[in-house]
Amino acid sequence: MVERLDRHPFLLAAVFSMYFGLGVLGLGIGGVQLSATAVWPPSGFALAALLLFGRGLWRAVFAGAFFVYFLTGGDLFSSLALAVGNTLEAVVGSMLVERLAGGRDAFRSARTVFRFAVVALLSTGITATLGALSVTLVNRGLGDFAFTWLTWWLGNLTGTLVIAPLVLLWTTTPFERPRWRDLPELVEAVILMILLTGVCLVVFAGQFPSDIDDYPLEFLCVPFFLWAAFRFGRREVVTALAVLSGIAVWGTVREIGPFVRATQHEGLVLVQAYICVMSVMFVVLAAVVAEHKHAENQLRELAITDPLTGLANYRRLIEVLRVEITRSRRTGRSFSVVFVDMDGLKGINDRYGHLVGSRALCRVGDALRRTSRALDTAARYGGDEFAIVLPETTEEGGQAVLRRVSDRLAADPDKPILSVSGGVAVFPRDGDSPTMLLRTADRALYAAKAANAARAGFVQTLDERKTGTSS
Repeated sequence: MVERLDRHPFLLAAVFSMYFGLGVLGLGIGGVQLSATAVWPPSGFALAALLLFGRGLWRAVFAGAFFVYFLTGGDLFSSLALAVGNTLEAVVGSMLVERLAGGRDAFRSARTVFRFAVVALLSTGITATLGALSVTLVNRGLGDFAFTWLTWWLGNLTGTLVIAPLVLLWTTTPFERPRWRDLPELVEAVILMILLTGVCLVVFAGQFPSDIDDYPLEFLCVPFFLWAAFRFGRREVVTALAVLSGIAVWGTVREIGPFVRATQHEGLVLVQAYICVMSVMFVVLAAVVAEHKHAENQLRELAITDPLTGLANYRRLIEVLRVEITRSRRTGRSFSVVFVDMDGLKGINDRYGHLVGSRALCRVGDALRRTSRALDTAARYGGDEFAIVLPETTEEGGQAVLRRVSDRLAADPDKPILSVSGGVAVFPRDGDSPTMLLRTADRALYAAKAANAARAGFVQTLDERKTGTSS
């Protein structure tokens, strides 16, 4: 699939156009000298494109780099050297990110974010080296090599650390279906971005209510990134970083803000270093927060889930019963609890072994899960006992569910053949608390077991009498 996509003419044309447009934008905003710029957004875009669609897109990267340099005043030799450098940077960077940092999922954990940053530090040196050599040899000689190399390296590094996470996280992070309950969070995100933009304009664009426009107030942006990392996620953090980077570079080029120095180059070096540190630091923080939330959700799931069957456990069962009791008292609608006991688990364990017995419990749990509705809660009460909470269901409905469970187990082709017994309790008729409801359902279960045993004994006696008569 990837091999076909990275050679598709439409995709090649789209990547070329985007690369060319970002290149013109970078040279226009942060240009220090011909072909050297404070921020080079195409470096991050090219790396993200190759990670998403395949390294066959190097053709579009090479063409975009060559034309953006050649058409903005570069000579043929320098333009070719820079195009080769940018292409090698993207190809080598994508190979190293896929091998060492998880590929397109490089921003899922703090460890891979750090590895991505190291790869960016190394790969961006390719363009800086080729570009600095070509420009200094053609135009000025080796005297300006260090100046040009540093500018190019920091420009490409900043573009990689800002644009690549932005593109990858917005294209690979799934979007959830919007719901009304998510509206406050959306409003909060909009407020965050508005406030961050306002603070960035004050700090970096001279909007401070004073004649002095170079106060060292860049630390004022930190709380907003903490807000984004802890309340939202990685995608929102990298979006905020893109806003910060754009305003900071724009203000510094206009000689406004805390990074303005005697020369524009010195100021741009400082703002580049600031953006790189902020990018790595807060993307790592967002990844750590996301990992912590994921681990917390897993722990919460383990705390309410039976590890063998995957059903809810006793703790979750009691919580659901309390919620349903509260809801039933508010709405006046009853609900039922079906208590289910697996028949003959001890015999299965003795005859076939405990592994088969555990598998039998899983089969019963699967039958309960498949028989229940989405709003029902099937739980393992303990041992070979299960329960199903059926909201807005009468006793007849509970008995029908019990029959469906028995029918599903009877139709199960796996061996040994399984069967269950059950009892039904209804709120509020059979109790007004979880304990009383479960106790009533348990009594109904054992009454049903006794009735089944008596019926089985009566049938066996009749068979024995018939056998004796015929003999």
